[in-house]
Amino acid sequence: MPRVREFPWRATRDPWRILVSEVMLQQTNVGRVYPRFERFMALAPTPAACVAVPLADLLVEWQGMGYPRRCRNIQDSAREIVDRHDGVVPRDLATLMELPGVGPYTARAVLAFAFGDDAAVVDTNVARVIARVHGRALKPRETQEIADEMLPSGLARDWNQVIMDFGATVCDARTPDCASCPVAGHCAWRGDGQDPARTTAFTSRAQARFEGSDRQARGRLMKRLTEGGVDVAAVAGAMRLDDVVRAQRLAASLVTDGLVELVDGSYRLSSKRR
Repeated sequence: MPRVREFPWRATRDPWRILVSEVMLQQTNVGRVYPRFERFMALAPTPAACVAVPLADLLVEWQGMGYPRRCRNIQDSAREIVDRHDGVVPRDLATLMELPGVGPYTARAVLAFAFGDDAAVVDTNVARVIARVHGRALKPRETQEIADEMLPSGLARDWNQVIMDFGATVCDARTPDCASCPVAGHCAWRGDGQDPARTTAFTSRAQARFEGSDRQARGRLMKRLTEGGVDVAAVAGAMRLDDVVRAQRLAASLVTDGLVELVDGSYRLSSKRR
């Protein structure tokens, strides 16, 4: 049987807290999100509070989770929620997807976990289970349609959590426990032959090499900036790069992303309430 996983965002039905947690989890594993979530929420417990906090303070709490544009997206989403929706997270798939950084998965997760609406949430664990049970690789629309058909009406919150936990703890990517799987009798794959989940939409793919990447260099500068400003001449050193031109290009990209400011010859975390 699947092991039920306990997370702080599962203990709430607050749409804002759930929205923030889902954006955090988009490209970061649970182990790194878990210790950051409550600290981040203490700074930004509501959309209005999030808008009022300098982005630099949010980025400090974000440190260690990677892809900091998601942090900016959270604040930009908070601003839209305040300005366009009276501070209330919308309860509509299309409207949720208009928020910065919110795609179909995140929008459906908010509908299911906060509001209990009939929305099937397809993450990598769910997609893996569906592909294996059906015994073939599936395209995005097929996977979502099957998930929609499987969803028991009125049970979206519990159902989605159960199937996610089942995929994470029983039907996992590397060592699926097919011998004791409670749905083995309905599974077309059962561990025999090519795993259909490997080429199915939504399932995990190997990330590009991190060591030596632009993403690593940008992350080093962001981490250094949580401690204070960095002079233009010291940027390459903060990134641990020998290539000064590359370092300046990456620093400029952080400015373009709205995460960093260049003031009087020194880079610092953006203090703007955009």
